Parts: sequence; C-alpha cells; structure tokens
Amino acid sequence: MAKKSSGKTLNKWAWILGFSPLIGLLGMLFLAAVGAFGKLPSFEELENPSSNQASIIYSADGKVLGKYYIQNRTNVKYADISPSLIDALIATEDERFYSHSGIDGKAILRAIFSGGGQGGGSTVTQQLAKILFHGQERTGGKISRVLQKFKEWVISAKLERNYTKHEILTMYLNMADFGHEIFGVQTAAKIYFNKKPSELDVHESALLVGLLKAPTRYSPIKNPERSINRRNTVLNQMVKNKKITEAEAEEFKKKPLIADEAKLWERVQRNQFGMGDLAPHFTTELKKDLQKWCKNHTKPNGENYDIYRDGLRIYTTIDSKMQRYAEQSVMEWMSTLQGQFYKSKKGSKNGPFDSRMKEEEVEKLIRKAMKESARYKTAVSEGLSTAEIEKEFKTPVKMRVFSYRGDRDTVMSPWDSIVYYKYFLQCGLMSMETSTGHVKAWVGGVDFKNFKFDHVRGSQRQVGSTFKPFVYAMAINEKNSPCMQVPNTTVCIGDWCPSNSSDYKEGQMMSLKEALAHSVNKVSAYLMKQYGPSAVLKFAGKLGIEVSDIEAVPAICLGTPDITVYEMVGAFNTFPNRGVFIKPQYLLRIEDKNGNILEEFYPERNEAMDEVSAWLMVELMKGVVLEGTAGRLRRTYKFAQPVGGKTGTTQNNSDGWFIGFTSDLTTGVWAGGEDRQVRFRSTALGQGANMALPTWAIFMNKVYADSELNYQGGEFTKPQNEITIETNCGDYREDIKEYQDDLSGENFDR
Repeated sequence: MAKKSSGKTLNKWAWILGFSPLIGLLGMLFLAAVGAFGKLPSFEELENPSSNQASIIYSADGKVLGKYYIQNRTNVKYADISPSLIDALIATEDERFYSHSGIDGKAILRAIFSGGGQGGGSTVTQQLAKILFHGQERTGGKISRVLQKFKEWVISAKLERNYTKHEILTMYLNMADFGHEIFGVQTAAKIYFNKKPSELDVHESALLVGLLKAPTRYSPIKNPERSINRRNTVLNQMVKNKKITEAEAEEFKKKPLIADEAKLWERVQRNQFGMGDLAPHFTTELKKDLQKWCKNHTKPNGENYDIYRDGLRIYTTIDSKMQRYAEQSVMEWMSTLQGQFYKSKKGSKNGPFDSRMKEEEVEKLIRKAMKESARYKTAVSEGLSTAEIEKEFKTPVKMRVFSYRGDRDTVMSPWDSIVYYKYFLQCGLMSMETSTGHVKAWVGGVDFKNFKFDHVRGSQRQVGSTFKPFVYAMAINEKNSPCMQVPNTTVCIGDWCPSNSSDYKEGQMMSLKEALAHSVNKVSAYLMKQYGPSAVLKFAGKLGIEVSDIEAVPAICLGTPDITVYEMVGAFNTFPNRGVFIKPQYLLRIEDKNGNILEEFYPERNEAMDEVSAWLMVELMKGVVLEGTAGRLRRTYKFAQPVGGKTGTTQNNSDGWFIGFTSDLTTGVWAGGEDRQVRFRSTALGQGANMALPTWAIFMNKVYADSELNYQGGEFTKPQNEITIETNCGDYREDIKEYQDDLSGENFDR
C-alpha cells in the first residue's frame, strides 16, 4: 500500500510539474488581462488607437508641397497597397497570420527552444500592439520586457476581436518604422522609390519588409550590403511560402537596391525637414501661421489642434507649375550672377566682403556666423572649451558643400566653409495674382537644404528706388498728371541735399513719368518736400507696408527703409488692381483628417487710392520698362506683355530689386548677399536691373509660354470714369518750353 501511495504522489507531482509552465502562463495572462502589469487600452482606445498623423500642405492644383509631423505618416487603405508587399510581410514576419488569433503558439515554442535564434515569435498583430500602445523601441530591463510581452498578447487578442485581418495589416504598415524618420508605407514608398505603395515591385516590397527587423542595420543608405542581403532573405521566404518562384527570386536579386540613388538622400533630407519637392521656404513660413491658428482653435475634446499630430489638410494658393518655374528661374539666373560675383571678387583680400572693411571687421562677421552654426552649438553642448572649439573649426575635415553644379565632396576647415557659403548671393521671389491676391509662387532662397532663411517674408532688406513709386503716387493721388513737369535740380530738406546717380538731364525740366523711368533722386526729393515723410508713410501703410518701425525722415523717398518682398509685392499690386490693396493670400482652408472644413480664409482688401489715380500710376510705371532702367526687359528678354514696374538698387550695391506687374500678375524679386557687407564692387553689376530683373523676366516668360496656366496678359483695363488728366506727355512740352529757356542760363548745383 505504501508503494502504491508513493506512486500516486509521484504521479501527481509529475502532472503538476508538467503543467506548471502552462498554469503559470495562463496565470500571467490573467494578471495582464486584469491590469496587474499596468493599464491596458480601453475598448474606445482600441477603436481609436493613438496614431500621430502628418498634416499635409497642398498646392492649388492638388500637389503635395510638404508635411508637418512628429512622425511623417500618411495612412493608406488596404486596396492601395501592393499585393507583393502583403505577401512579403506575411512570408517573413508571420507565416500563419491568417490562421492564428493574435498569438502564434508554434512560433513562441520555436523561439523558446531556439533561444530566439529562429525568430522572436511575435506576430504582426503583436508588433502592431507594441507600436500602438508601447511605442517602437524596447524599454526597461528583461523583467519589464517580459511583462510587456504578456500585455502585448492580451492587446493582440483584443485587436483580433475588433479588427479584420486586412485592417490589422493595413494599420501595421501605416505605422511601421522604415528608418531615417520614415514612418508608414506611403512615405516609405515615396522616399525610397518615388512610388505609390500600390506601384511597388516585388524586390522593392522585399527591401521595405527587410527594414522592419532593424531599420538602421539594414538601411540601404547606411548599410547597403546588409540591406541587399536582408532583401534577398525576404525573397527566399517568399519562395518558401510559394509567393514567387525560385527563378523569379533570382531575377529580383539582380535588381539594384534603389533605382535613383542620387536623389534618395535628398528625398530623405526633405522628409526629415518636413519639406516636399517644392516651396520649402514657403511651407516653413506657413508653419508659423498654422501654429498660431492651432493655439486659437480646439478639437471637440477641448484640446488645441496640433499640426504635427492631427493629420490636418492645409490648402494653399501656390500653383505647383508656377512654383517650379520660379525655382528654375532663380537657379538659372542666380548661378550666372554667382559667376559674375566670383569674377568681380577675384583677388579681393576680404573675400566676398566689401574691400573697404578692416580685417578685424571681417573676422567679427565670420566669428558671429561660427557661433550661430549647429556645429558650434553641438560642441558647446558637449562641454568643449572655447580653445577646443576654435581648433576644431580651423582643422580641415571631409565635407559635402553646395554648388550650382550639384553638391560636391571636398576637404576644408569649418571656418573656411563659413567664408565659402558667405560668397553665395541669395534671392527672394514672390508672385501673386493681380485681382485675387492669391500667391502663386514663393522662393525664399537659392537652396533650402543649405540656406534655410526665408527672403520673402522672413527678411527685411533696404528697398532702394522701389520705394519711389509710393512718393510719386502721392502726387498722382493729388490729381497731377504723369506728365507734370518738375525740375531736376538740387533740393534740400533741412541739411539733407541728395544727388543723382547720373547726370541724366541734370538741371532740366522733366515729366514725372520720365523722372521715375530714370530713377532721378532729385525729383523724388522735390516730391518729398511737397508732401512730407509722414504723409508718404501714411500712404505706404494703406498699401500694406508695415511703417511702424520706419522713421519719418526725408531720405525714405530714396528707399532707405528695410521692407520684405512680401510687403512690396502686395503694395505694388494695388496699382494694376485699380487702387484696391489686397493683402497677399496664401492660405485657402484647413480641414481635419476626415475632410471636414475647420476654417476657410478670404483676402483682406481696402481701397487705397481711386481707380483713376491707380491707372495713371500704371501708365507712369510702364515708362520704366519702355524707356528707363528696366529697358532690358524688352531688349534682352523680349518680354512682350504690357508691363509696369520699378528697379531698385541700394547704396554700395548691397541689394538689387525689380518689382513688376502685368494685368494678371505682380511679381517681385530681391537679390543680394546674406550679409549686407557682401556686395558687388560696381553698380553696373550690382544694380537691380542686373541682380533681380533677369530672374523676373525668365520666370514671367515661362509663365506666359504655358497656355495651361491661362494667363492672357494684354492691356491694363482703363477706369470706367472719364480720364480728364493728360497722359500724352508730348502735349506738355510746348507749354513748358518758354519756362525751360528761362532756366537754361542758370547754374544748377549737382
């Protein structure tokens, strides 16, 4: 009896020991399910899992300009995903996906007995659970990871009950990490292959699935050999699971990793900055407005909208074709202008800076740029001393630098690279529709990757003679004719007595139209003396110029104020728009991620001057092109449309401007150095007619050559009211002949 009892006891303990792992496993699952290891997502959270979605910026013609995001993710539907990607994912990550309920027992046992050498046992559903409710990365030590695994199993079971298999696959691919801050299959397909997810080939799908295991380790950019081996492993798995044949796999293995490697890194960088292929400076400036909007608008749950997380759809007025033309035009002329600048600075001891600067002044400028650089700030954060940082900046290293022929690899010290980049002249261009006020193109610099500062709205530069039309408009608004004769003689306002930049008709009478065409300083001073700086600034304010920081001094009539391209284009647009100022508009509407309109935007308008006066200003400014400083617009660039405008050149040739308008569009261009001390030696090259006008002409010729844009050009519309003011300046000449004869014997002070 004792032996029989002993046998029963041993048998009982054998059963207990044999089933204890299962009992323990079930117990752990129970504890995880009741929240003993931490809070589990509620049913509502499972129905609406937290997923940060990128907000997308669209052009007026439906193209994506850029995105704002924490993780650059745009969701797609199952039908929009290539079947080869689904096949590759299941074959590699979860062979029994369609037969399990979130947990694959066989895979778990295989992982346990192989010590993880044959895979980790996680199903696609578990991986989704981990991403949704624990994040992408492993956290904590071994014990916390084990507890987390139990929670993932429970969440996986809940996901399987609430979603179909197709929905789980779609959610996973929409949220997966593909490396280099690329999240979701839509973004990954675009950046790695410049394709939609539905267009992916088998070998491309295999590469993306291969990245899921370890995005950095298998990166085609950082580790191309590992990437190709991993891709081929995925192809082998597809053969094993009968998704492709061995012969097909061998053909796919011969394919290059990335078809256009030269552009891959550029797309990766644009993704990391949140920029699309077009208008990166614009989308950066737009972000500032949207962040203000979010602070004043709340979601149904009472929280403020977040452009980085809420998947907003932002519709702008930018036209993608015009934007591309604008960027092409800037690159085309600025590369030529850059060559002129290099040639003009050959042998200069101060490099790109004004030759009259002292050595210590140049040193101060470069040192200031050094302290503003990311490299310097990183060195400070790492605890390097000033001497160590100086040494680092003076030590040559390998680097890739910008050039108009494409980025090039070189060796130079970071200090020398600062000087190298200071040589590059910058440009700002904005074009808006005359009647609607819609901004159609915005170029803030020659290259966003290397020069992120925006020169349309972010930069205030001295406007030179482009300010003069505001002074002339005062005279026209007082019912004077563009043909009114004024003396080209020295005028003093207090002790300020400006001179002309040339001796054109010095001491003679001339019409306002002729004086503006030739940008005669003494006539501008004459008009300023009639109306006063305060009245001129008040008028400029009606045209949208921010005048609060401009000192009311007589010299403003020659263009001493610092103003943005954005403001100047908006102000000039008032003349062809019949005297109505429209604040340049670039934002049309904001929608939530489901397409519900949150807000629509409309242009701000005010009548700045009467219609007749505005038309007379157009007639006056047409003379700048017909016979004045912008004459090369017709002669060299053969621009055929009726056009008015004004060039601008600042003292010492630091800034060059041209702002011109047709009946369709008003476009402004500024060009100059990042620092005002970077300038041409001669006015022949440094004037607005050479620095800025060519970009304007190239861009506008491209626009009018494209019939699909549907801009007609043509004559400016005359006012409905009868025009009683004389505009034919020939009729004035006989009337003032006698007066001119009287003046001819006088000695004028130049």
